[in-house]
Amino acid sequence: MTAPRIAHGGGIAAAAARFGGRPEDWLDLSTGINPIPAILPDVDIAAWHRLPDRQRQDAARLAAAQYYSTANALPLPVPGTQSVIQLLPRFVAAGRRAAVLSPTYGEYARVLENAGLPVDRITDLDAVSDAYGLVVVVNPNNPDGRLFSRATLLDLHARVARTGGLLVVDEAFGDMGPETCLSPLAGDETPGLLVFRSFGKFFGLAGLRLGFVIGETAVLDRIEDGLGPWAVSGPALTIATKLMTSDTSAIRLSIDARKASLDVTLSGAGLEIVGGTGLFSLVDHADAGTLHEGLCRHHILVRPFDYNPRWLRFGLAPDSVADARLAAALTDVIG
Repeated sequence: MTAPRIAHGGGIAAAAARFGGRPEDWLDLSTGINPIPAILPDVDIAAWHRLPDRQRQDAARLAAAQYYSTANALPLPVPGTQSVIQLLPRFVAAGRRAAVLSPTYGEYARVLENAGLPVDRITDLDAVSDAYGLVVVVNPNNPDGRLFSRATLLDLHARVARTGGLLVVDEAFGDMGPETCLSPLAGDETPGLLVFRSFGKFFGLAGLRLGFVIGETAVLDRIEDGLGPWAVSGPALTIATKLMTSDTSAIRLSIDARKASLDVTLSGAGLEIVGGTGLFSLVDHADAGTLHEGLCRHHILVRPFDYNPRWLRFGLAPDSVADARLAAALTDVIG
């Protein structure tokens, strides 16, 4: 039996259909994406006209290696890391279980279970045993921002790899804290480790559908074969090459400023912030469902969670005007 699809962030059209208003007039705070997209570089006409050739992909891989500091591997571009999550069942040996450190991004467990694999949603790394052929850790975690040090994850990797297992570390929200990322350590010298990176979240270009995976050459080759030829478009590869080799300091400062403004707004409304990353904050509220619906009536969308009815995740607003709009809506709903 196939598990039901997960309601992720976004979904403005559905929210507008229920609560009214034009989708473009809503304030979407339901995703963990930089609300100020990076300025798009020029894309040569050949990128649009021709199928992406190896030279364009190689350039993107070299740019990603520089950006992620991966001296031991060339990151593989993929059409969003969700595409690789769909392939993970292929990496679990027969008779072995999968473990997903939870709660976290729900597609991992869903995809593995739909493939017929036994999956345990564990809540502590100490629960990892030799029974697991695949272990998934999102670091920093979505939605609570739980963060493990490199040393802790390397110790976990040693335990998983000792029995021929694969540790997947999802660093989709790792751009704002590279010092904790395992990306620089992944590659042929660290068998049994596969790292996922998101391009669209930090650069604010999620619609590009681009990510990178970093690991052993043999594993990346299997992923590339599984995705098929021309999986990533020429324009996406070109944009990534140029942005990842550019100065991103202004983007980081902008995200820091937007995050600080969000937290001031939430705290000013009396909300308890219990977690988050540079791109979102998690709030615990006794009546989160009512708060969520009240914000929807103000045409502001945030992210609820069916597995924890007290949680709401707030993404970053794009400017001070949006901050004021959120503050006014919170005052009206909570007051």
